[in-house]
Amino acid sequence: MSGQNGLITSTELAGLLGRPDLRLFDCTTYLEPAPAGSEHPYVAVPGRHTFEAGHIPGADFLDLQGEFSDRSTTLHFMMPAIAQLEAAFGHHGVSAGNQVVLYSIGTPMWATRFWWMLQSLGFANASVLDGGLDTWKIEGRAIETGPAKGYPSATFTAKPKPGYFVGKNDVLAAKDDRSTVIVNALGPQFHRGLEPSRYGRPGRVPGSCNVSAATLLDPQTKAFVPLADAEAKFAAQGITKDKRVVAYCGGGISATVDLFLLHRLGHRDLTLYDGSMGEWAKDASLPIETD
Repeated sequence: MSGQNGLITSTELAGLLGRPDLRLFDCTTYLEPAPAGSEHPYVAVPGRHTFEAGHIPGADFLDLQGEFSDRSTTLHFMMPAIAQLEAAFGHHGVSAGNQVVLYSIGTPMWATRFWWMLQSLGFANASVLDGGLDTWKIEGRAIETGPAKGYPSATFTAKPKPGYFVGKNDVLAAKDDRSTVIVNALGPQFHRGLEPSRYGRPGRVPGSCNVSAATLLDPQTKAFVPLADAEAKFAAQGITKDKRVVAYCGGGISATVDLFLLHRLGHRDLTLYDGSMGEWAKDASLPIETD
């Protein structure tokens, strides 16, 4: 794999452009306010418009909510059936011999979500572009406009690995397990329940700690903070390599920023609560904690 344990720099990617085995994807989604009375906290808008306005040369576009999520549930972005993912990744030209590079705009969380999904499907040769399109543009690198040209379709065969996703009952059991740390990737004001939540009841999973995904990124370049800084933030919350980590956020997206960095730091017992607060906050049978 190019890059450091899942991370690839813009310089490294620039050297790969045009290689026939490269599969480069813009994964951006935008969360727009939901209309009044909607059962959803937001509308998920694929970033195709910004992709067409400017993308890294040769890139294709992936629509997370449209192609790579379970559309049968009211929750956004839930992991779908394996067959759906095999068809979708195959449609976009991904197969075992490819090197996949993922990026997004404004935040890497859309790219890290796809990275996490691919890891769970047994596809290891995927990297996230440090800084995404933001850093690429800051550095004045080449930009291409217009619709995606795509890649020739391929056969993607998943080799699913257990443990990457858990449900609410697993989280409920984990909250009293001393060998597990539950970490919330939302901002501290939402973790503490100090502001209204767009997901339902304000607050957090009881006993969970807080390492906001936003604090793991450089606000200007959108690049990840140095690993030593990330390690210090996690350690301050009691997240050590001997603990199992269950990460959550609002919709199972920003938590993958935490999981990506924990993976790079050598943590191996990692899982994502896919429903996150989108499910937990609405279920009155589940406990919730505020300051």
